[in-house]
Amino acid sequence: MKLEIGRVFIKDIQLGNETSVKNGVLTVDKEGLIAKLKEDERIKEVLLDVARPGEKIRIIPVKDVIEPRVKVSGGNNGFPGVTSKPAQCGEGRTHVLYGAAVVTVGDVVGFQEGVIDMWGEGAKWTPFSKTYNLTVDIHVVDGLDPHTHEETVRLAGLNAAEYLGQAGKDVTPDEVLTYEMGSIFEEAAKYPNLPKVVYAEMMITQGLLHDTYIYGVNAQTILPSVLHPNEELDNAVVSGNCVAACDKITTYQHQNNSVIEDLYAQHGKEINFMACIMVPEHTTLAGKLRASDYTAKLAKMLGADAIVVSEEGYGNPDSDLLMICKKCEKAGIKTQLITDECAGRDGMSQPLADTAVEAVAVVSGGNVSHVVTLPPADKVIGNAAAISVLAGGWEGALLEDGTLMCELNAVIGATSEIGFHNVTCRLY
Repeated sequence: MKLEIGRVFIKDIQLGNETSVKNGVLTVDKEGLIAKLKEDERIKEVLLDVARPGEKIRIIPVKDVIEPRVKVSGGNNGFPGVTSKPAQCGEGRTHVLYGAAVVTVGDVVGFQEGVIDMWGEGAKWTPFSKTYNLTVDIHVVDGLDPHTHEETVRLAGLNAAEYLGQAGKDVTPDEVLTYEMGSIFEEAAKYPNLPKVVYAEMMITQGLLHDTYIYGVNAQTILPSVLHPNEELDNAVVSGNCVAACDKITTYQHQNNSVIEDLYAQHGKEINFMACIMVPEHTTLAGKLRASDYTAKLAKMLGADAIVVSEEGYGNPDSDLLMICKKCEKAGIKTQLITDECAGRDGMSQPLADTAVEAVAVVSGGNVSHVVTLPPADKVIGNAAAISVLAGGWEGALLEDGTLMCELNAVIGATSEIGFHNVTCRLY
């Protein structure tokens, strides 16, 4: 399977009367996009704005972030199974408006939504302070239940990204990245002396606005499934959850999964990257036992010598993470875990809800409970008062002068468990 990602570098976004890309500037037909989104009768009003890196702009409450893309050859446009009919992802050529993002905003649906600051202290914690963001503030009609509200906003964001992506279809990319990998038999024969590595990506799939979609299928309903890494890099996986903003894997992060990128970079050099296993996270003990057993079984069937396991969320998913670790290690598969920590504001509490002696190789994305103070913004897109009901915020977190205090819990992407964030560590 061969996928080409053509990156069209975006250096600014402007609102105008057409949607086009010229000299690195994405111009958005404001009225045309609003009209497109309002074809969904559940949407009452749409407000568009632009937030650029370095501007003293705060965006809150953020629901999702999506990268605008268009399929040039080798498959369906958009998000197959969601905004277009189901079709294979991961082949052909896709053009990406690299540096641009659609950020969905609006009335709080679930309390675990977040904040993006484009400047200062807040910008240090979120990767989306570096993108040129088209904010899509969606107001729905009265009377929608929370699940329908979430679906309406989710689809609006995906449709907006698809609409913008069309502007890059006939543009010559500034850079073309190629991701190519044959069958597991071909790759095993090609690199017989390299350790075979599998990536198990845990996904929040717990209902109650905690869902992830693969080809439009709610992953809550599936057993762990093998996916070619190209598929996730090519719009097959969509976020539909309101988990804590800090470690929510946004759709943008699925489209640019940094674990897959890093494993691909070492493929054929230090490792033989075989496949991805998409692992649903359940709330029941039976679900956790079933998913962890099945993940370890698939890793063995793929002949894995080692497995990288990334979590989404924290709390009860920590048990899923450690169950997978125990079972893979018992099967002789070296296991590397990626998680974050809920270690209290002083960092002294037990970081995970579970533990295992087998967990000897663990990467932390940071402490979700760490408190940051974000200075007043010149402009707020959305509603700053929402911080009082978001995970990581509290009543009184918004001060009279506009200063905002919160835990990293409330900052989108701050402790990403696929490593797509700005937190690093220093060894002494």
